[in-house]
Amino acid sequence: MTLKSLNIDSTWSLFLDRDGVINKRIVGGYVKKWKEFEFLPGVMEAMPVFSEIFGKIFVVTNQQGIGKGYMTEAVLEIIHDEMMMEIKNNGGRINKIYHSPYREEEHSVFRKPNIGLARKAKIDFPQIQFEKSIMAGDSRTDMQFGRNAGMVTALISEDKFIRKENPDLIDFSFPNLLSFAESLIHKP
Repeated sequence: MTLKSLNIDSTWSLFLDRDGVINKRIVGGYVKKWKEFEFLPGVMEAMPVFSEIFGKIFVVTNQQGIGKGYMTEAVLEIIHDEMMMEIKNNGGRINKIYHSPYREEEHSVFRKPNIGLARKAKIDFPQIQFEKSIMAGDSRTDMQFGRNAGMVTALISEDKFIRKENPDLIDFSFPNLLSFAESLIHKP
């Protein structure tokens, strides 16, 4: 399979993880307020490209910091509103953000790699076809989520270990969102 063979157009949907893909991941911690949110290089250039190509763009993110009491739903909403405004002001778009506040040990259907967040998106946007969707994330659980939902998967990471250890979960691999966006423009 190649990106060109997928014939990606406006009937396709893009699902993006947040931490480590859109913003800098705080290792061992959580983005608990907007001041701690830092866009990764190339994201502002990539989002307008995705907005031109994909019919729908979603963020699906595990946010167990809520379940652990480090932040509230209201604070997360402020962070996401600010993130969406910055992306929009730079020519991009996100149709909706879905998050899971549950802690890992709760094994919620709404926590990736389970597909509850994808199902929520499908309820809100019935035109979504998971076989015509790409899940772009930086972790094994993101890739499992995409695979479990029947999506094409794109690993967004420079970590060669993830790709080496999980080749059956990863269809494509890019060091960052901008290189993924550029590969869609310059289909090899």
